[in-house]
Amino acid sequence: QVQLVESGGGLVQPGGSLRLSCAASGSIFSIYVMGWYRQAPGKQRELVARISSGGNTRYADSVKGRFTISRDNAKNTVYLQMNSLKPEDTDVYYCNVGADGINYWGKGTLVTVSS
Repeated sequence: QVQLVESGGGLVQPGGSLRLSCAASGSIFSIYVMGWYRQAPGKQRELVARISSGGNTRYADSVKGRFTISRDNAKNTVYLQMNSLKPEDTDVYYCNVGADGINYWGKGTLVTVSS
């Protein structure tokens, strides 16, 4: 079983930055994709960014140029650097890890962008 521990959410003013982290631990043989999704109340969960084991990345159009995803394979950790944050980025952000054929989700971390 894999456990995901997220950190880095919080309150930030518009234009500010936050860095999310998600560390995977447990019985892991191979992680092939790590990513971040977000979900607002009453809405579907949507992809923010993801990164493959080879370093290929994919971003939602709404965050391109502002967010950067990266990963440390030695630490089984994925990061999301969020810059130029906007009020519409306010959501609960969920870490997602695909490992050993199973899709795992974190519990979520709240990001609030407000003045």
